[in-house]
Amino acid sequence: MSFREVLTRGDALGIAVGVATGIAVFYLVSGVVFDLIGPLIAIFVGNSQFELNSFSIQGSEFRYGGVIGNLIAFLLIAAVGYFVMTVGGDDDGQAESTDVRPCPECTRRVPAAAKRCPYCTSPLPAAES
Repeated sequence: MSFREVLTRGDALGIAVGVATGIAVFYLVSGVVFDLIGPLIAIFVGNSQFELNSFSIQGSEFRYGGVIGNLIAFLLIAAVGYFVMTVGGDDDGQAESTDVRPCPECTRRVPAAAKRCPYCTSPLPAAES
């Protein structure tokens, strides 16, 4: 299989779209954290640039502002990812049908009229009438 065939398959394209979407969400959430949430927190802390907040112990400087900002960004991205995964789930948009049968290879439920399993792509025996 050539490199071009791998890239034009649906799986590689889906992964590429997922990575691109993840990067876009990262930059969006980082912008929200550092440009909106950070200044709101800075009101209470007193420094206008929240990511520069730090404290010193025996001459060592600990910059906690950036760490807290990245932590907030991580939590927001994780929450969005969790929300997308739980709401999106495994639903393919079709209503649940009562005419289903198990695939003999992967044991997932497939429509009774299917000729090939949509999950493992194995051919299915003819449906019993």
